[in-house]
Amino acid sequence: MKQPVSTLEHLALTRRELLHRCGMGFGALMLGELLRMAGCLETAQASESTSRLNPLAPKQPHFPGKAKRVIHLFMNGGPSHVDTFDPKPKLAEYAGKTLPFENLKTERKTGAAFPSPFKFQKYGQSGIEVSELFHHTAQCIDDICVIRSMHADVPNHEPSLLLMNCGEARQIRPSVGSWVVYGLGTENQNLPGFIAMCPGGYPIQESQNWQAGFLPGVYQGTYIDTKHTTIEKLIENIKNHHLPLKQQRRQLDLLRQMNEEYQKRRQEDAQLEARLQSFELAFRMQMEASDAFDISKEPQAIRDMYGPGTQARQLLIARRLIERGVRFVQVWHGEGQPWDSHDDLEVNHRRLAQQCDRAIGALLRDLKQRGLLDETLVIWGGEFGRTPTVELPQPGANAGKVNGRDHNHWGFTMWLAGGGVKGGYVYGATDEFGFQAVENKVHVHDLHATILHLLGFDHEKFTYRYAGRDFRLTDVHGRVVKEILA
Repeated sequence: MKQPVSTLEHLALTRRELLHRCGMGFGALMLGELLRMAGCLETAQASESTSRLNPLAPKQPHFPGKAKRVIHLFMNGGPSHVDTFDPKPKLAEYAGKTLPFENLKTERKTGAAFPSPFKFQKYGQSGIEVSELFHHTAQCIDDICVIRSMHADVPNHEPSLLLMNCGEARQIRPSVGSWVVYGLGTENQNLPGFIAMCPGGYPIQESQNWQAGFLPGVYQGTYIDTKHTTIEKLIENIKNHHLPLKQQRRQLDLLRQMNEEYQKRRQEDAQLEARLQSFELAFRMQMEASDAFDISKEPQAIRDMYGPGTQARQLLIARRLIERGVRFVQVWHGEGQPWDSHDDLEVNHRRLAQQCDRAIGALLRDLKQRGLLDETLVIWGGEFGRTPTVELPQPGANAGKVNGRDHNHWGFTMWLAGGGVKGGYVYGATDEFGFQAVENKVHVHDLHATILHLLGFDHEKFTYRYAGRDFRLTDVHGRVVKEILA
């Protein structure tokens, strides 16, 4: 008797295939028939097919959103709110004295009141007070909504970074940018929908800050090391110097055909699909990315407006990216944790502000004059603020100096501009010393709910089913801060 010929396909059964071949697939057949009779299957299959063919295709939100795209300016390390956008003259009265209440618990021991070494003044028609550190940004204060009552959960970098970027301080969760691209897709199929620019390497928690988490990998942020200026160093392997585009296309087509055959037997594996999409995106980026990251194509007057340096180049690139349809751009300031001024705060904060203030002001003006600000939400801030009290000398913390501030999650400042928020408006307040948010408090979950609302999403209904549960960016928290909506 002739024996059947065995193939690798017959031998390499997945667990699911084995169960199906043993008769366990009858339930699935019956369910499919029931769904078909109810008229549900065709719609679900069509939707799944469209998403699988192009998961980055533009999508409609729950309702028309004012914002269409986001630029997140991340001041890594925690800038001091009482030295930037939250003036506290009462600190001068208590300089060198103990505050008239018990200091709240912070990461390290702090002492007496530490007045800001920087002068504040009123700007714009709104008359909002801003520190001399951000003189150029303050020129646009009538387009900015300052939230002075932010608060987080703990005074530590790692969990606070994840909370701000992913809505969860401990567990692996998708980042804000990944949620946004998952919900809206992107307008340019030749560039990533979510780009994270950070010069000189990864920050603390590394790529978790722009991770896709349990979302398909295609929604993860694409990291760009903006310390470099040439396109080949900015984006590794962006160009193939050995094969022309036509031959690369033939290779990719063959690779996709082989992977699709493999994928059919693996029940549409999400990680494999993400890899296929990455191959395709990398091929399409070869021409588009080279143009988007080349700021030499900008008029000299525009480059002069942004100024010199890495931060200026990053912000100009950010404008060029959102102009080309990138949905979410996160711009990290500096290497390591530059705003983490445990000592020498006056020197360090002045230096850091000089690196980015001029460019931030230029970005806001540039977006506005191009008609992009109304549909672009610009976010500024760090993972927390800093104490209004001086940090006491501690080994390994501040080199024994007494001229810096510790981490402060009890109260800090962030600001938003464009994208449907009220300009020239201050929301919330910390106490008279700037230690704790006391009026119209805004938690990080509330900020995320508001960002999603501005983009057209109901944060309670914007979910992704994973491990038997419908997850959302705000978990089971969050409220939309309607008072700041234009």
